[in-house]
Amino acid sequence: MQQNRNVKNIKLNSLDKQITVIFDNDQIYHYPAEYLRVYSPSAEVRGHNNQLSKLIYGRKYIGIMNVELVGNYALKISFDDMHDSGIYSWELLYDLGENFDAYWDMYLKRLAKENKSRNP
Repeated sequence: MQQNRNVKNIKLNSLDKQITVIFDNDQIYHYPAEYLRVYSPSAEVRGHNNQLSKLIYGRKYIGIMNVELVGNYALKISFDDMHDSGIYSWELLYDLGENFDAYWDMYLKRLAKENKSRNP
């Protein structure tokens, strides 16, 4: 069972198009905007009920316009493609950071399988 995580610090780096999060166990993760957009927890991306998640493609150069705290448990991220409906809990962010390589590889393989590109 995963332990509840809290965040010590969040930094938006607009120039590098990424967010850095430092967790309470001093684990530091860097999240590229494209990765966060592709793995958005929104219903648009994740689907409803048992649907397969929607493949988001063409977002290689996406940026982040704004990051807002949602209570003491999550972030709301506004991307420059106007997507802003996903709420990224600390647990989700920790999972996305901890498993970045595996999730990114799955995304790249799915793009290839569906003949899609990261480029717009």
